[in-house]
Parts: sequence; structure tokens; C-alpha cells
Amino acid sequence: MSFKRLLITGFDPFGGESVNPSYEAVKGLPDIIGEYSLTKACIPTKFGAATEKVIELAEKIQPHAIICVGQAGGRGGITPEVIGINLRDASIPDNGGYMPKDEKCVPDGQNAFFSTLPVKAMVNAIKEKGIPASLSYTAGTFVCNNLLYTLLHRFEGTDIKIGFIHVPFLPSQAKEGAASMPLTDMVIGLEAAILAL
Repeated sequence: MSFKRLLITGFDPFGGESVNPSYEAVKGLPDIIGEYSLTKACIPTKFGAATEKVIELAEKIQPHAIICVGQAGGRGGITPEVIGINLRDASIPDNGGYMPKDEKCVPDGQNAFFSTLPVKAMVNAIKEKGIPASLSYTAGTFVCNNLLYTLLHRFEGTDIKIGFIHVPFLPSQAKEGAASMPLTDMVIGLEAAILAL
């Protein structure tokens, strides 16, 4: 059987954290899920470098789908993103010290792109595993949104499915009363989402 290729990425820690659940969850996934063979990568939490790394990997492996995973502290469930917007507006510096304000991700790009993943089917598949999930209509204006938007711009008009999924804090990261999710649940949820592709 020949498998389709999925490139799936998580980020390195940022914002003073010592761990990033996005890459921890990606690392925990099986190498084969359904009809997809996975290539997993950790990418830098830096505006330009994150996109460059994903495009470099994509050109090498020619994936059928690209899913980028990021941390959304404060959210209680796994949230596939519906849309990426053409805006960089950071409240903290990225890992390279860059903190853009009111910039465009792509200077002459359109205002927004919709994810080309089956996001509603993914949410349903995650919920069927008993794990909290919902659609998100904002990927923020930090590196996650920048990556989603720039990939959708770069691969517009191709057959490559592209999208972004946010995961919550790990319990070890969550301050008093903050939402979090065990790593095992994140892995199960992401696997369910991939099976829905």
C-alpha cells in the first residue's frame, strides 16, 4: 500500500515556557495514521523562519497535506482554525526578538484565506473520542496565524490540504485554574483529526 504524505509540525517553547505542547503532541503521534505517512518536525517560534522551514520541508517531501500545530494557552479544547488573516500584531517578541505591529504577513496578499482542511469533520472526530474540541475563528496575530496565512498564500491553487490546529496548555504549564489538557488526550485528538482528513 502506498501512503499519502502528511507533514505535521509543532513549535519550540516560547514566551518563557520550558515546553511547548504542540511539538510534544506531534512527537507522540504514530508514524502511520490511516492512509497517511507522517513526517514530524519542530519549527522555530519566529515569524519568517517558521514558514521558511515548513516550505523547505514541503518542497523536499511533496506532502498531500500540511498540518501545523500550536499552543493556545487559555483554551480548554483542541481547536482547528477556520481562517488565517493577513496581519502580524505581536504582544510579545517571537523567539528571535521580533515584535511586529500592524504589519501584513504578505504585503500584497489578500485579506484572509480559509483553511483547506475539513475542519468541521475534524472537530466531530475529536469529540467522538470524548475530547473537548471546537472550531476557532481566530488563530491570533502572532506566529501561528502568520504561518497559517503564509502557507495558504504560498500553496493557493494546489491540491495540498493546509491548516492549523491549536492545543491547550499541558497541566504542568497551567497556572491556578487555567485550562489545560493531558498530553495523551492531545495525541488521541490529533490522531482522530488526521483520520478525518
